[in-house]
Amino acid sequence: MAPFDIGKLDEVIHGRVRLGIMAYLANAEVADFNELKGALQTTQGNLSVHLRKLEEAGYVEIEKSFLGRKPLTRARLTRAGRKAFGSYLEAMRKLVGGGPG
Repeated sequence: MAPFDIGKLDEVIHGRVRLGIMAYLANAEVADFNELKGALQTTQGNLSVHLRKLEEAGYVEIEKSFLGRKPLTRARLTRAGRKAFGSYLEAMRKLVGGGPG
């Protein structure tokens, strides 16, 4: 059995909402705030906090603009975010018995 190393999990990603954001953006490439809020079934405030944490880690890029007079916030994974998410998934695979890559 491969060594069990829980320390390999990225704590920035590991929270339920942040993991959901990362997984959604890995597939969607870019998503607006309301799309993420609905998909993750979270509140506006909660989503904002988690997006900010991912942005501070350099995993997500936030773009703010206007569509007419309405504010539009869009999020996308950065290159570092995509790499970190891949590493996170690999660490999870090893923890659940998938063995080394």
